[in-house]
Amino acid sequence: MRTLGVEEEMLLVDVHDGRPRSVSGQLLVRAARRHPEVPGTGVHGAVEGEFQQQQIETHTPPAGDLDTLRAELWHWRAEAVAAAQGTGSSVAALATSPLPVRPLAVTSPRYAWLEERYRLTAHEHLICGCHVHVSVDGDEEGVGVLDRIRVWLPTLLALSANSPYWNGEDSGYASYRSQVLARWPSWGPTGCFGSADAYHRLVRGMVLSSVILDEGMVYFVARLAQHYPTVEVRAADVCFTVEEAVVVAALCRGLVETAAQEWAQGQAPPDVSTTMVRLATWQAGRDGMEGRLLDWRTGLPVPSWSVLDSLLDHVGPALEAAGDLAVVQDGLARVREEGNGAVRQRRMLARTGQLVDVVAESVRTTAAHDGRQA
Repeated sequence: MRTLGVEEEMLLVDVHDGRPRSVSGQLLVRAARRHPEVPGTGVHGAVEGEFQQQQIETHTPPAGDLDTLRAELWHWRAEAVAAAQGTGSSVAALATSPLPVRPLAVTSPRYAWLEERYRLTAHEHLICGCHVHVSVDGDEEGVGVLDRIRVWLPTLLALSANSPYWNGEDSGYASYRSQVLARWPSWGPTGCFGSADAYHRLVRGMVLSSVILDEGMVYFVARLAQHYPTVEVRAADVCFTVEEAVVVAALCRGLVETAAQEWAQGQAPPDVSTTMVRLATWQAGRDGMEGRLLDWRTGLPVPSWSVLDSLLDHVGPALEAAGDLAVVQDGLARVREEGNGAVRQRRMLARTGQLVDVVAESVRTTAAHDGRQA
């Protein structure tokens, strides 16, 4: 059974007005006091810092089954919420801030370099994603997986879309996070690599170009992880609920297992240009699950749930073999009924007319143990 783990970036917001608050340093001190025995490597799970002082990141340890993963996601969200107490902030699983914000980077040589190099792109960068790690048996299998899952990753973005607001207004996108990422030179869908050597050769060339600082800045939508024997799928917004994150993670594992089998059998990856995958990614960020996505087989727009159903058919055997199929089906049915994060955020604003209420709903849901509002 392939193991999987999840990294969740989340906002720190003021308990009174809902605006992002620059208190990650205080929160991390409190988190370390709660778990002094856990090193900040993510191997055993952790609450860690991120680029901006208005956000944090949690890591789950590797899990073999979805029940364990769900429990770890709840646990580390709860740890972040507990550590935030006393800092004047709460934790919100939102991929962008609905309210206006001036991001403030964490003080470090690396982040200072990023701010000097990328200027406004870095100064305005405050977004939160959900990164899923799925174990692979070496780099060759990992690259074989990357070449075969790329056409499906826009669907994961649409499913998880949780960032419709930017600087106090509706962006017009279900995932505006995907548009903010597009400002960075190394972000986006990739072409087919064909081999681990070709992958690593490209990464070395990117670093040598000096356009990016190092391998950590290879912001592909999916990549070989630097420090773990995993494929890291970086397509998704941070999910509004734990249950949505579990569904996204299970779909990622299903995609990796299915692709690995295709690679082992010598089945060629889909012949779809990077340009078309990029267009599909834009469309996914624009409409989410409320409009249309591009069907990679035809390049034509079809109802979003039709593409999601095709993805479920594609990975169904792998999900069933892992015992994940029923959980994914139930989770998707719930998203159909209740909407993903983008739908929930817009529904709340329509109800109250106040963006602070959008943030408050996320704070309540993030702190709720079962992923529902407290």
